[in-house]
Amino acid sequence: MPDYKSTLNLPKTDFAMKANLSQAEPLTVKRWQDEALYDTVQAARANAPLYSFHDGPPYANGSIHLGHLLNKVLKDIVVRSRLMDGMRVPYVPGWDCHGLPIEHKVVTDMNEKGKLQKVMELPDDQRRMIIRRECQAYADKFVKLQAGQMQRLLTLADYANPYLTMKPAFEGAVIEDFADLVEQGLVYRALKPVHWSIANRTALAEAELEYEDRQDLSVYVDFEAADREAVERVFGCELDCTPSFTIWTTTPWTLPANLAIAVHADYRYAMVEVDGNLAIMASDLVAKVTKLAGSDKVRIVAETDGAKLVGLKYRHPFCDRESSVVAADYVTLEDGTGLVHTAPGHGAEDYRTGLKEGLETYCPVRDDGTYDDTVPAWLRGKSVWDANKEITEHLRQSGHLYHDHVFTHSYPHDWRSKTPVIFRATEQWFIGVDRATKRDGISLRALALDATGKGAAEGGIDFVPSWGRNRMRGMLESRPDWCISRQRAWGLPIPAFRTEAGEILLTSGTVRAIAKRFREKGSDAWFTDGPAELLAHWNAAADPDAPKGVDISKLVKLYDIFDVWFESGSSWNAVLRERGLGFPADLYLEGSDQHRGWFQLSLLPALGATGKPPFKALVTHGFIVDKDGKKMSKSIGNTIEVEDLLKQVGAEVCRWWVFSVPYEGDIKVDMSFFTTAGESYRKIRNTVRYLLSNLYDYTPSADEAAQLAKTDPNSIDGWALGEFCKLQEAVLASYRGANFRDAQVAIFDFCNATLSSEWFAATKDRLYCDRADGTRRRATQRAMNAVAEGLIRMLAPVLPHTADEAWRALKGADAKSVVFEQHVPITFAGAAGWPAVFAARESAMKALEEAKSQGIENSLDAGLVIPDADGGLKPFAAEIADLMGVSRVTLDPAAKLVSVTDLREEPRCERSRKRDGTVRERADGGLLSDRDAEAVGQ
Repeated sequence: MPDYKSTLNLPKTDFAMKANLSQAEPLTVKRWQDEALYDTVQAARANAPLYSFHDGPPYANGSIHLGHLLNKVLKDIVVRSRLMDGMRVPYVPGWDCHGLPIEHKVVTDMNEKGKLQKVMELPDDQRRMIIRRECQAYADKFVKLQAGQMQRLLTLADYANPYLTMKPAFEGAVIEDFADLVEQGLVYRALKPVHWSIANRTALAEAELEYEDRQDLSVYVDFEAADREAVERVFGCELDCTPSFTIWTTTPWTLPANLAIAVHADYRYAMVEVDGNLAIMASDLVAKVTKLAGSDKVRIVAETDGAKLVGLKYRHPFCDRESSVVAADYVTLEDGTGLVHTAPGHGAEDYRTGLKEGLETYCPVRDDGTYDDTVPAWLRGKSVWDANKEITEHLRQSGHLYHDHVFTHSYPHDWRSKTPVIFRATEQWFIGVDRATKRDGISLRALALDATGKGAAEGGIDFVPSWGRNRMRGMLESRPDWCISRQRAWGLPIPAFRTEAGEILLTSGTVRAIAKRFREKGSDAWFTDGPAELLAHWNAAADPDAPKGVDISKLVKLYDIFDVWFESGSSWNAVLRERGLGFPADLYLEGSDQHRGWFQLSLLPALGATGKPPFKALVTHGFIVDKDGKKMSKSIGNTIEVEDLLKQVGAEVCRWWVFSVPYEGDIKVDMSFFTTAGESYRKIRNTVRYLLSNLYDYTPSADEAAQLAKTDPNSIDGWALGEFCKLQEAVLASYRGANFRDAQVAIFDFCNATLSSEWFAATKDRLYCDRADGTRRRATQRAMNAVAEGLIRMLAPVLPHTADEAWRALKGADAKSVVFEQHVPITFAGAAGWPAVFAARESAMKALEEAKSQGIENSLDAGLVIPDADGGLKPFAAEIADLMGVSRVTLDPAAKLVSVTDLREEPRCERSRKRDGTVRERADGGLLSDRDAEAVGQ
C-alpha cells in the first residue's frame, strides 16, 4: 500500500506548543528594553488622539505583592488596549517616596546599628538632613526593585522617566498647587483635635487609619451638681441630697480634660433616685442604664426639659474646677445616658461645642501620650492607656463611679504602627472643605458633591463599578476638614515661617517663591538654607498679603511636613499638567480603598485650585483575599509570593488570571486558581498555534481585504468570519468599558467552541487533504489568516509576550511588536441559515452517538440522512458532511428524523480515511477518493 503521509498538508509552525514562560518572558522584557519599546510606540502614536491615564503611586517600600500584580496588570490591559485602539497613551509610573513607613524603618535601622544616639544629639536641621538622606537612599532602592518587578509582569510604561514624589520638579509642582489653595482661602492653621499616633508622634488623616476591634473600659461617671438649689428650681422639687449628672464615656483617659456636659435641648431628663443617690439622665434611658448597672431601687423623682438644664454648674470629680451644662444637637438616645462628656481638646464634636460655648481647647496630653503637669499629681507623666484603669479606680474609691464594664468596639489604629490612636488637640494645618473658594464662592465640599453627582458627559465623573459614586459621595458628605500637616523629617515641608511678632507668614506669594526654590534645589533646601535664601524669589512689596514691615532675617522656619496624601493628591498637577499628559485624566484606576484615599484627596486639591475634577472616570478593584475570603498575611501563612508565581506559572498566566476575575469585588486567591488559569492559557495558546500551523504556505494577496469580502457566506469559512466579527465587536467594547472578564469569557469560548470544536473540526480535512493550492483550502487559509491576525491583536493587551511571539511567527522574525498594530474591524456576516445547520448538527451528533452501540465507532464510517423539508439546508450542502464529521450527507425533504448510514462495507480512502462513494483503486494501487487522487496527481 502506498504511503500517502508525505502528500498531506500537515501543520507546521515555529510557534512552540510549550510556552516555557518563566524562561522566555525575561528575554521578551530584555528585547523590549533594547528596542526602547515604550518610546518607540509613543513616537509612532505622536499624532494620534490622546488617552490620558494616570498611575496612582505605590509606596516605595518592599517587594510587590499580589495586590500590586492585580493593579498593574489591570492598568497595563488599559494601556495596551487603548494603544491598539489607535490612541496615544503616555503612561508614567510613579512612586510615593516620602512618609512615615520609610522614616520609621530608617530610624529603626540606625538605632540597631548604634548610630541614632549621635544623630539625635546634632542640631535639628543637621539631624533631619541625615535622616532624609538615608530615607532617600532607601526609597531609591525600592523604586528600582519594584520597577524591575513590574516590568517582569510585562507592563509597558515609561520606566526610564517615572515620577517620584521626592524629586525637585514634583515637589515644586506640589507647592504650586498648595499656593493656589492658599490663594483661594482654603488653607488655615488652628489648634484642633486630630487623630494622633502616639507611636510615631504625628497627626494622621482619616485615610491613614485602620479600624480594629479593641477592648476598652466603658464607664458611667457621676459629676456632682455645684448648685443644688438651682437644680431644685429646674426640676421643681426639693432634694434631700446633692444630685449628680451621670455621663458615659469609653475613654476615661479624656476625663481630666472635661470642660462641659452636653444635653439635647429637646429631650426630657429625669431626676432618678438610684440606690439612695440622685442622678440626672435622659428619661428614655433610665431603664436601660439602671438595668445595665444592676440597680435594685430605682425611682423617678421628677422630670424636666433638656433646655432647662443648660447653664447648670457641676464639679469635676477629681480636678479642682466647675463647668457648665451646654446644649448640643449630636446628643442621642442610642447609647449612654443622654448627657455627653465634653472635652474640646479630644474630640471633633467636643471641639465644635467648645468653639460655640467659648471653651478652651484644653489638651493635657503630650505628644508621647502622657499627661502634662496641668492634671492632678497622681496622673502626671502617666500614659493615657495606663490612666484608663487608674482613673476608673480613682472614681470608684471617691464614689463617683456609677458603673463600669469592659466592652469590645471598633477603634482607629495607625495604619503603619498598628497601634491605637487618640484624639488630641495640636496646632495643625488644614484645608477647609466648607470654606468657599474666592474664585466662585462655593465650598470644596459642594464642588466635590456636584462633580461626583453627575457623569463625565456633564462635566462630572463616571464610576466603574457604579456603586462607587454613592460610596464616595457618602464619604464627602461627612468628611472633616483635611489635616495636611505631619510632624516628621522625611517629607515635603509646609513652607511657613513665624515672624518676630509671633505671627505666621504663609501667603500665596511666599509659597510660590518657595516652589521655585524647591524646583532648583529640592525640598532639602528647607533644612539647609536660611529664610533669605528660601525667599529669594519673593517680592514682599508686590505681595498684597505680606505683613507690613516683615524682617526676613528674623523669620523662623516651621517644620511641619505635608501629609503624603497631599503630595500624591497633587500628581494631577505635578505629572499630568507638568508633563503635558492631558488634564483632566480620562481615567484613574486603583483599589476601592482609594475612594477615601487618593481619589478623594486628588479631587479636593484639583477642585480648589482649578474648579475641575482631575479625572473623568474612576475604576476600582477589590482586595486580594485567600480562598476562604480571609485577608492575606505572612503571619497567618496564607500569602502567595509574586516571585514564586512567576517562576512556577509565568507572568502571562498571572495576567490571564487577572483578565478572568470579576475584579469589582474582593478577589479570592489560591494556587489552584493559577493552575486553572494555566490550563486556560494553554488552550488559547494551542488555538493560536493551530491557526499559525495551517498558514505556513499561505501568502496574503495585495488585495487581501477584497478577497476576504468575497468569501461565500454559505461556506463554513463565511460562518466563522461572521462569528469572529461578533467576537471582535464584543471584545473591543469590553476593553473600552473595562469589562475585562466579559472579554476573557468571550475570547475563551470562541477559541474553545467556535474555533476548536466547530470550525477547526469542519475544515481539518480540506486543510490537510485538498490540493495545497486548491480553492477550498486557500479560502479557509484566507479566513484563518484574518482570524489569526485579529485574535492575536485582541490577545495582545492581556498576553503581550505570547501575542508578540505569535505575531512574529505569522509575520516574520523581524516583525515589530504587535502593540504597534491597531484593530482592523472585519465586517462580514454569515448566511442567515446557519442556525438551522447547527440545529441539524446537534441532532446528527446524538444520532452518531447512538450509532456507536451498533459498532460505528468512527464517524467517517458513517453517512447521514438529514431532514430538509423546506430546503433550508440545501445552500450549505457542500459543508455539512465536514461540519458533522461524516463521509457523506444526504438531504431528504421527506425524512422526519436524522438517520445514520453504515458505510463500513464501502472502500475507505487510504489518504483521507473517508468513504465518500468515489473511492477506488488508482494507478499506484492505492485506494483514493476522487478529491485525494486529484490532490496527489492521479
